[in-house]
Amino acid sequence: MIDKQSPVPIYYQLEQYMKEKIEKGEWQPGEMIPSERELAETYHISRMTVRQAVNNLVNDGYLIRRRGKGTFVAAEKIEQPLKGLTSFSEDMRARGMEPDTIVLGFETVPASGKLAEWLAVKEGDALYEIRRLRLADGSPMALETLYIPVHLVLGLTRDVVSGSVYEFIEKEKGMIIGSAVQTLEASVARKLEAEHLQVKEGAPVLLLERRTYLDDGRPLEVVKSVYRGDRYKFIVEMERRK
Repeated sequence: MIDKQSPVPIYYQLEQYMKEKIEKGEWQPGEMIPSERELAETYHISRMTVRQAVNNLVNDGYLIRRRGKGTFVAAEKIEQPLKGLTSFSEDMRARGMEPDTIVLGFETVPASGKLAEWLAVKEGDALYEIRRLRLADGSPMALETLYIPVHLVLGLTRDVVSGSVYEFIEKEKGMIIGSAVQTLEASVARKLEAEHLQVKEGAPVLLLERRTYLDDGRPLEVVKSVYRGDRYKFIVEMERRK
């Protein structure tokens, strides 16, 4: 498997071999891989070479280290196409996963600054501020904060926001959600985000901001979400202009 006469670096050969075992399912998500010592002895290479291969796979999201326990195959990332406007609950169910929500905060706050501008309300108007931890099959996936004008969606309660807000708006309030503008950027987990998402402080995360509109053009919500970088990836389909 390791060809020491090959011009291809040994660490890269081992890295590709391990990646292949993961992609073929020979090493399952959550399974602990052999230790650096065991891999070095098995393939008659140095532990430094093994460490370089393992580090690269950790950085690429294939493996995850757990202090005092070992190195494990990372859970498969959930793919989210960046087209079509769907809720978190709809996304998870479409992938055969069970969505769940922990409501961390539900209150009304006065609109100010950019929020008032984006939601087309006057400064001081009441907004729902909803902070939620979103889970899939019991695993934390995203931490989100959303703002919705109170006058637009009367009757929103803590019980309602523990499920799908979009479902309530469309089925119970009879509104049609039309479109959204969304931005996505890389970031790192701050202390509170890391605690809720069960990652290390400073771990890579995806920061998403979305402004959603009803079909008549009225602003519905502003959402700021922090997604685990090791569990989520977004896919963009593009066509070259002719």
